Amino acid sequence: MKRLLPFIIIFLVLGVALGSAYYLKRSTNDVKPIANNAGTASTASPGASQANVTPGGVPGAEPAHTLGPASAPAHLEEFGDFECPPCGLLHPILVEMHREFGDRLQITFREFPLVPPHQHAVAAASSAEAAALQGKFWEMHDILYENQKTWHEAFDVRPIFEGYAKQIGLDVERFKQDVNGDAVARRLSQDGIRGHSLGVKGTPTVFLNGREVPFESLPADKLRVLINLELTGGK
Repeated sequence: MKRLLPFIIIFLVLGVALGSAYYLKRSTNDVKPIANNAGTASTASPGASQANVTPGGVPGAEPAHTLGPASAPAHLEEFGDFECPPCGLLHPILVEMHREFGDRLQITFREFPLVPPHQHAVAAASSAEAAALQGKFWEMHDILYENQKTWHEAFDVRPIFEGYAKQIGLDVERFKQDVNGDAVARRLSQDGIRGHSLGVKGTPTVFLNGREVPFESLPADKLRVLINLELTGGK
């Protein structure tokens, strides 16, 4: 973790002072609306997708972690933290959107670990990026979110994440080296810098075709409406 220290400091200086307070307020107040989305969320108005239009920002880590083709008419970019409970609740919603919209939607995941308040956030993000170096980013991404409650409470997550690496078929020795490597640290820094350039202050923050999606529009039935509006040109 010593090699990651300069990049952790970058996150602290650039955004954590605002981001952690923003997240704590957001996660306390807003976990329930995402969790209880089935059949309860109201239909979003077309104007909701027009809120918070953002400029393109600076590039993040490349190649980006994406699901779906670059030619998709709808592009969704998530800035997430693997230890963030609302991000964990958003995960199955995005799985559903990917399954439902197929090649019409591209989903990009960007690393935005919040340190503090999440003591294991950088370790989790580093594990996902180390898995990516062996072509298994999404497998590690999924297993981290699906088991969030288990490792969140652990004192030492290293053996847990190494167990996940073995479970998804990684070379565990290489994984252990890459977790603390420069390539992983560089990607975390680049995604963090992109997030800050777009005004990201907490997680999950989601952009749909360059527009920030209001947090209250992240339940599945509301997000579906916004994606369909992008696909139909707002009609």
